Amino acid sequence: MRLVTTLVLSLALLLGLGGFGTAADAAPRKDFQLTVLSYNIKHGVGEDGRLDLARIAEEIRASGADVVGLQEVDRYWGERSDWADQGAELARLLGYQLAYGANLDEAPPEGRTERRQYGTAILSRYPIVASENVPLTSIPYPTRPTEQRGLLTATINVRGAFVQVWNTHLDHQRSEQRTSQVREILSRLDDPARPTVLTGDLNAIPDTPEMELLRTRFADTFRELGRDDAYTYPTNAPDRRIDYVLHAGPIRTLSGELRTAQYSDHLGVLARLQIQTTPGR
Repeated sequence: MRLVTTLVLSLALLLGLGGFGTAADAAPRKDFQLTVLSYNIKHGVGEDGRLDLARIAEEIRASGADVVGLQEVDRYWGERSDWADQGAELARLLGYQLAYGANLDEAPPEGRTERRQYGTAILSRYPIVASENVPLTSIPYPTRPTEQRGLLTATINVRGAFVQVWNTHLDHQRSEQRTSQVREILSRLDDPARPTVLTGDLNAIPDTPEMELLRTRFADTFRELGRDDAYTYPTNAPDRRIDYVLHAGPIRTLSGELRTAQYSDHLGVLARLQIQTTPGR
């Protein structure tokens, strides 16, 4: 009997003192805030026609964003962006981690070795532990063919809590195509308890069929704040809201703002979110 009691006490001490996990590991994680920015950077060219990634980086830094979803990001694309790897350059300037998704991927032009790429990026001040770019299906229209689009996904480790960050840039021509792309995005939302943030230039105003479909699973931060009039495009005279930060799972919107810098043809959309954590997730 004494042997059994001794073994039970030893096991209890081992569990309590960290043989299989510390008390801190076992304790519920605290909820935390995450500041998220969605920004179509138009390959770094502002309303003044000037290519300047440094001021884009300064705008991101000034916003206080922890995580940024960027659209229209060049990677060795051409002269319009000085053949730069724009995502990598912004990550370097900010000291952030990078996930890049190439939706257009073409052979190098004569005299160069890097493939020409164009797509989306996610920047994060926290570690990105996994990422994937998922091509979205294009409807084969006989005229004005759809540009290839994708959904860039990243898993971000925020002090031991994992948040899914998704970023996309939907078709700019047809509601039917955007609706198809939204269905594909929603098909990947498989765990309602997982905190998921979706950023993007969705090329759709709030009350379109594709946005109504998206809101069946995602909450629109600016609609929650009563800001359907927070127009994001075009920068010099905004008259429509087509850029978004949305969320699904245990997340609450705290506040939001439009960034007013005219370093692109879109305004940046910033949302401050409360992530509600669950032990073991």
